[in-house]
Amino acid sequence: MDNILFIINPAAGGGKTIGLIPIIEERMKKANREFKIQLTGQPNEATKFAEEMVDMYPIIVAVGGDGTINEVAKGLINKKKGVLGIIPSGTGNDFVRAIGMEIDPIKSLDAIIKGKTKKIDVGKINNYSFLNIASFGFDTEVVIFTNNIKKKVKSRIAYIIGILSTLLSYKKKKTKIIIDDEVLERNLVLLAVGNGNYYGGGLYVLPMAEINDGYFHICLVRNINNFKILFLFPSIIKGNHLKYENYIEIFKAKKVKIINNEDVSINIDGEIVHVDKDIVFEMDKYKLNTIIP
Repeated sequence: MDNILFIINPAAGGGKTIGLIPIIEERMKKANREFKIQLTGQPNEATKFAEEMVDMYPIIVAVGGDGTINEVAKGLINKKKGVLGIIPSGTGNDFVRAIGMEIDPIKSLDAIIKGKTKKIDVGKINNYSFLNIASFGFDTEVVIFTNNIKKKVKSRIAYIIGILSTLLSYKKKKTKIIIDDEVLERNLVLLAVGNGNYYGGGLYVLPMAEINDGYFHICLVRNINNFKILFLFPSIIKGNHLKYENYIEIFKAKKVKIINNEDVSINIDGEIVHVDKDIVFEMDKYKLNTIIP
């Protein structure tokens, strides 16, 4: 049986993740499996550990939130080998929902021990890889505002202030979008492109998406008054927003290109990245082997 490496972000989940170590040790010893626990101490260290240790530990488990999962996955994608396991212990757990993994650490460990896997799609944006959802527009600016506010306000109020600040300042973007061979010009409010269903800590923005069908699923929000956005977001929690056809367009494609007049910021699996004017979404030929329930 393959050795297992657990890469743990001790800061995830407000520090509660560190408490999972005794549970992991007990469960692995009971299953008579060879394993190692590696703690991270700084950003991107999980990617480095995954790249360096995948030859010795073919199964690498990310223990933490979506950020830790993304970093470990990036290391495996870079090496084009290994199996990704997940023990969710963050606040969002969006990608975990997409693959149907339990939030309960014992059930996650049981799935890892059983080792049932599925090959899932890997998206590419310019030079970046992603597993779940990347977005552009209103929500990206909310994250940027919120991150700046969090430097002074540490509570959930920072997110509320971020939304209100964006509502007051956001300007629709006159954008050219090429979806496969279809050319669109839209007053864009938000564009979400993904393999998974959830983002933003539980927003069900792409209910039609499948994690391994070889296609991007796209939700485009257009021509909506800024303050109506506030009333649209609750419908996204349950995936009911698709009925608002005056504002919402849905697509399925292999390739998406966004042409802008200036450099922009995009939200890639929860991380804000600054990119050149043109954004190109393509499917990677490599599929990531991932442990599922």
